[in-house]
Amino acid sequence: MVKRLLERISAPVRGLHQAAYLLAGLTLASQALALLRDRTFAHFFGAGHVLDLYYAAFRIPDLVFALVSSLVSAYVLIPRITGISREEAGAFLSETASFLLIAGGALCLLLALFMPAVLRVLYPQFAAEPDYGPFVLLARILLVQPLLLGLSGVLGSVTQVERQFFLFALAPVVYNLGIIAGAVLLYPIWGLPGIGAGVVLGAVLYVTTNIPSLARAGVRVRLVLPRVAVIRSVVRDSVPRSLALAMDSFALLYLTTLAAALGAGAVSVFTLAGNLENVPLSLIGGSYAVAAFPALSRHAASDREAFTRVLSGSARHIILWSMLALGLVIVLRAYIVRAVLGTGAFGWDATRLTAALLAIFVAGLVAQGLVLLFSRALYAVKQSWRPFLYQLGGALFASAIGLAFVAAGPGGVVALWLERLLRVDAVPGGLVLSLAFASTVGEFFLAAASLAALRSAAPGLASSLARPLLEGVVAALAAGAAAYAVLAGLGSLESLTKTAIVFAHGAAAGAAGLLAGVLVLLALRNQELLDILGSLRRRAPIRAVLPPSGEEPT
Repeated sequence: MVKRLLERISAPVRGLHQAAYLLAGLTLASQALALLRDRTFAHFFGAGHVLDLYYAAFRIPDLVFALVSSLVSAYVLIPRITGISREEAGAFLSETASFLLIAGGALCLLLALFMPAVLRVLYPQFAAEPDYGPFVLLARILLVQPLLLGLSGVLGSVTQVERQFFLFALAPVVYNLGIIAGAVLLYPIWGLPGIGAGVVLGAVLYVTTNIPSLARAGVRVRLVLPRVAVIRSVVRDSVPRSLALAMDSFALLYLTTLAAALGAGAVSVFTLAGNLENVPLSLIGGSYAVAAFPALSRHAASDREAFTRVLSGSARHIILWSMLALGLVIVLRAYIVRAVLGTGAFGWDATRLTAALLAIFVAGLVAQGLVLLFSRALYAVKQSWRPFLYQLGGALFASAIGLAFVAAGPGGVVALWLERLLRVDAVPGGLVLSLAFASTVGEFFLAAASLAALRSAAPGLASSLARPLLEGVVAALAAGAAAYAVLAGLGSLESLTKTAIVFAHGAAAGAAGLLAGVLVLLALRNQELLDILGSLRRRAPIRAVLPPSGEEPT
């Protein structure tokens, strides 16, 4: 029985929607652990100084991962090891893994050496804190993480070629378990460095999930002296994507440095709200983008009509379901934050501010999902440098307007408008809302530029998206109105003191809103909903689809 269960879990899937649903289900499991991780942080540390330091330090290894580890990611390695012998695969992966450890290790050692100066430049307000020494040590410990996750990406290419979905899904789960262990067990002993040790533990566990796949495939990976010709070929194909990821990490790092100057808790609520918004983004935009990529790659050179059809179909589903999620999250934002983070040291002011930030982030959900899809479409048509250039433009744009908003201060027009719109004008620290707004505006800029770049590769794409956008707006309004009506009948959130009751009220309102949205879509004869219902009825036989590359484990 257990064997049959594992075989079904690890089975590959045929069909865009079936693949997207499977990937969404696997993503949901890892996101649930990520939410438990954030709840643990909120309970023990609240939106305060300790969590600010942790998230601020984490931005540096994120940037290292994007710059170095993504150069040898599964995204590039899978096509090279598919169909070759296990000896050839082992030799090739040995060289790429060795390059990662040598080049990435050298960069991390250099950063570790100058870490006090780096942190003083990025976060000068933390330099006078009594925890500055542990903060530096934490940042140094975290530099081990991108090397381990990069190594897991190399070894994970075998896991993905072998289509071991269960092991692939297990990796982010054990990663988050390690981080939770660091916060619960190691922080009381070692302080801030203990959380870093938990991150490293999670990254080690992440790597070990690939061992069964390597053993099954008979692939042996060892430390060797990499040949320049082999690495040049890999890096040449990886550089555009690596730089695009680095631009996104750079923008987040810069916005985090601005948030750090806004007072205690600003970095924490900014990051926690972004993590919450990442759940619907991963489930909708991420799942459809990953599921569509193999078909986009297959049709790009030979059948542009099929390419446009797959791209348009995926984009329409992303728009529709992202709009529906937007309508629900806007209304339920405080309930979501209170149910996930409202425990221990996480107070009511932090809840309100995080909920307001979540509303701003989720306003860009459609744009972010389309960026994930459109960037893969551009890679498929061999326009690999365009996503980097657009990410660069988006990062600079978001950073510039974020700086302008912060420079305008709490009395700035944008800051005051956002605080009043989201009803947090009496909550301290509302200026951080401007940074979330800058990030969201940058995503819309990025989505518009990517859509324009696809005009020649996918003629008529933009016009095909108008109908699902309009129907998505109608469904979102219906869903939001139904959810709001249920909440109004159940009473005020402020009077609720038990997490289970908060969750029950939010779930009831969410279910009512979702039902209202679906009924409206049925009344409109929405094609995307009909596609899904037909896909669920067909229960198509199972075939291969590439799983996600795991380049962003958080």
